[in-house]
Amino acid sequence: MKIIGLTGSIGMGKSETAKMFAALGVPVFDADAAVHKLQVKNGRAIPAIDAAFPGVVADGVLDRQKLGAQVFADPEAKKRLEAIMHPMVADERVGFFADAEKQGAKFVILDIPLLFETGGNAACDKVVVVSAPADVQRARVLARPGMTVEKFEHILARQTPDADKRVGADYIVDTSRGLEDARAQVKKIVEELEAIS
Repeated sequence: MKIIGLTGSIGMGKSETAKMFAALGVPVFDADAAVHKLQVKNGRAIPAIDAAFPGVVADGVLDRQKLGAQVFADPEAKKRLEAIMHPMVADERVGFFADAEKQGAKFVILDIPLLFETGGNAACDKVVVVSAPADVQRARVLARPGMTVEKFEHILARQTPDADKRVGADYIVDTSRGLEDARAQVKKIVEELEAIS
């Protein structure tokens, strides 16, 4: 079974693209969804987060804003959180792989926002990068509720530049021409992957 990494910077349309792969019957592991599952009320990560970050959990519920405030500008706090979350997400991923293999999947999609930043691309057989021109990306992100130019630039600074991601890609999905066009690109990638798997 081949592992296909799916990534893209903020505002590029990665989540929509992941849905397109899923709609074509490809199993998709969503790293962000796995994190949320672990952090729901009384989720598996809650006790460890509570111990590492006193005051961010009340009655088994994580206050994401309080946690974000502690982690946002503190690299050490970020490392503490990653040391809790990464092994748990890895466990979820192992279970996902086992299920996909049982179902006879030829390949799976790993939807990981920071694929290149974490070195996760090294564990992938192929990488799909979701991309769009910088002006399209900026307009999409700044249209989000609560987003500011400062927040957007801070997020971008932590992400591998889109141009570098494109260089590291085996496939690029350009989302600037609308959903139908992106769907056609995804369908072509799935057909190519099926042919080589």
